[in-house]
Amino acid sequence: MITLSQSRTDSQFVQNPYAFYQEARSHGTMFHWQEYGMPAALSYALVSMLFKDRRFGREVPTEYAPEIPKHLEPFYSVEAHSMLELEPPRHNRLRSLVLRAFTSRAIADLRPGIEALCHKLIDEFPSEPFDLLDAYCSQVPVITIARLLGVPDEMAPQFLRWSHSMVAMYQAVHTRMQEEAAAQAASEFSNFLTGYIETRRQTPGDDLITRLIEAEESGDRLSTPELIATCILLLNAGHEATVHSLGTGVKTLLENDVDPDWLSPECVEQTVEEILRYEPPVHMFTRWAYENIEVGHHTFRRGDRVALLLGAANRDPSVWENPEQFNPTRPVVTNMSFGGGLHFCVGAPLARLEMEIALPILFERCPRLSIASLPVFANCYHFHGLERLIVKV
Repeated sequence: MITLSQSRTDSQFVQNPYAFYQEARSHGTMFHWQEYGMPAALSYALVSMLFKDRRFGREVPTEYAPEIPKHLEPFYSVEAHSMLELEPPRHNRLRSLVLRAFTSRAIADLRPGIEALCHKLIDEFPSEPFDLLDAYCSQVPVITIARLLGVPDEMAPQFLRWSHSMVAMYQAVHTRMQEEAAAQAASEFSNFLTGYIETRRQTPGDDLITRLIEAEESGDRLSTPELIATCILLLNAGHEATVHSLGTGVKTLLENDVDPDWLSPECVEQTVEEILRYEPPVHMFTRWAYENIEVGHHTFRRGDRVALLLGAANRDPSVWENPEQFNPTRPVVTNMSFGGGLHFCVGAPLARLEMEIALPILFERCPRLSIASLPVFANCYHFHGLERLIVKV
């Protein structure tokens, strides 16, 4: 297995990681990424297999668990109850209870509110060039999730600040200042939710927090720390991924001379899938090996880690013809953007719904929408999203 070197913060890589993926793919389906100190899987088949093979998992093996620094304890006390970080049986228990509340019907019922929100946000667009991420792409998911939780719209800006601070911990590189900000956000968000959950215990509402409180299986219910971690996960994962996908989706559509048919009711689902394939909002997940196992001519030992490169898997030429080309008319093949296996993203249906509503309304209401200055991707790998998207209408 070849060893390759690529800085995660190099400006050329940040703006176009796909060139590195293509170079790496020329050496096989897996390579050793020097900066991470671990193998990295490139192919669709291998990434899919690693997501589904229970000999690999998200949760760190007990004997390899690092000591948590004092200043990060508030952050990791939330993570300890997050199903994103857990494996069976705890993961299955949490996911089962959450899905009893986060139903397809509950998500579908959000459609009218999302449609009205999109129109309201567009009504407030300025006539001069502005950042569409701030004015639209961020607002749609964060306000939607606030409403889903039963929290007033006025809390959305605070949710946004907490989310930005906490998700910085999932980036490849973060500073001590970012760590302290993440811990403070986790503490403040947890304190807010503790009070709000208690309010909902006393006064149930028609919202997800109430349904999560009431969710029960064989007499089992979510504890308060589990409720807090689930609400934070839904905000952080749901908001961050959708913001990136909406932003890169608008950019990609404009750069490819968007055909109105692409966003028609008959074609919008296919277009959204192609956006997610072409520019996934998350480019890497990692997994731990739970036993000694050979994969791709490489022997993993228990405690080894492997990187799953979603951005590379989504452009695998053995799966998609001309994968570097954006083509919303191509046949849909399930992409890796929302992960796979038992950790497949719980919020994927909501993210898809938001995109299927927000993009057609935006282009219908703003037929002259255009990019006003060169879009710039943010230095936030493993995420992949724009720093800003200056447009004019």
